[in-house]
Order: sequence, then C-alpha cells, then structure tokens
Amino acid sequence: MIVCLDSGNSRLKWGVHDGHAWLEQGAAGHDDALALAAALSALVGRWPMPRRLLLANVAGPAAASRLREHLGAWSPLLQEVRSSARCAGVVNHYRQPERLGVDRWCALIGARARTTTPCLVVMAGTATTIDSLDGDGNFLGGLILPGSDLMRRALARDTADLPLASGAWSATPRSTEDAIATGALEAQLGAIERAFARLAAPTAICLLSGGNAGVLRPRLGIPCVDAPNLPLDGLLRIAREGGP
Repeated sequence: MIVCLDSGNSRLKWGVHDGHAWLEQGAAGHDDALALAAALSALVGRWPMPRRLLLANVAGPAAASRLREHLGAWSPLLQEVRSSARCAGVVNHYRQPERLGVDRWCALIGARARTTTPCLVVMAGTATTIDSLDGDGNFLGGLILPGSDLMRRALARDTADLPLASGAWSATPRSTEDAIATGALEAQLGAIERAFARLAAPTAICLLSGGNAGVLRPRLGIPCVDAPNLPLDGLLRIAREGGP
C-alpha cells in the first residue's frame, strides 16, 4: 500500500493506493487544526502500515512537523519529495531544478503518467500555476499568478472603494461586484489560453487540477480535461519508480 500526501497552501490532500486503484482520497484545511489532526488520526487507524509514505509539501516546515506528529506510528516512514532535474519520464529545465515548487513537479509527473501528448498543466487553487510539458516529457517552463480569490481580496485590501466582491462572471459586467469577479476570472483564462497557444502543438491538451478547475473549464476555449489531484498521481508514480 502507498500513501501520498500533498500539503498545499490551504489544504492537505491525501490518497491511499493499493497498487491497482485509489482506495481513498480526501482533504482537510490547514486552518482547522483539530479537523486536520482528526482526519490524519483516522487515516492511520483505518489502514495498515503502508509500504511507502510520500509527502509533497509547499506549506512550510511547521506544517510538515505537524503532519509528522499527527501521523503517529507512520511518521518514521514519511519521505519528503524534492524537485529534481529528472524523474519518471519528466526532464526539469528550470535554471535551478530544485527551486521548482514540489507540487508543480509532482503535477507534471502525474500529467506525464496520464498522457504523452504535449500538454498544459494547470493547478487552480490559492495560486494558479500554468506549466508547459512537451511530447518528450520536457518541462519547458511555466507561470504563477494569484488565484481568483486572491485577486479579489487584494483589490478589497489595497483599494479604498472596491469591495470584496461576491459578484458573478458576465460577458458585459454592469456592476462593480461583477466587474471584479469577471476580471479576476478572465485573468486566469487569458493566461491559460496564451500559454496554451505558445505550445503550438495541434494535439496539445490542457489538464486542469485544483479546487477552482470546475470554474475555469466551461469558459476555456481550448481542449481541456479535468485531472483531479495531479500531485497525488505524481507522488504515486515517484513511489512506484523507487523515488525519491
């Protein structure tokens, strides 16, 4: 049994795999310490000791330390994955490969496990990351921008008259709330579509992961598919190939 943990900016996601299929996947917010502790304690109590226990963590050392505490008897097995120059069919062309966010690295490996066509790997969460992967498994580079909610909060915090908008997307916004909500969403869509165009590959697809993927997908004018929890898929691939 392989257990994968993806510790993002806002939430911890986990998956339990038996070598054939995911037996369980779940998530809990970092901001609710009691719920997170209870979820991990229940996970440890529900399943036998795993063969591999891998963590991708971008939430910082304190979050990793808390996870080890909550994992109890499993904690000695925990291996924290780091980005590298090459792994599982993906070549990392970052100038400093180890500086690539490990969540992005795992998502790219998860994407490569799904398809060998050129693809755009989008994780739409607290931040939105947009990464390009060619047909030979080369990570060409990518973008990071605030997610839609972060954009709306920035406007509310740093301007005098703009509210924390709860508006809706509109092709022709006619209220301030709708203008903010639409602008934040259009910024995401435009960045994704421009990056996709730069792939310049007729067979390319966009893989969408993250909590806001469902908001983006219906409004994107490019071939795209939902790929939930891509970092977990990448961690699984790493575990199967003997990493980290």
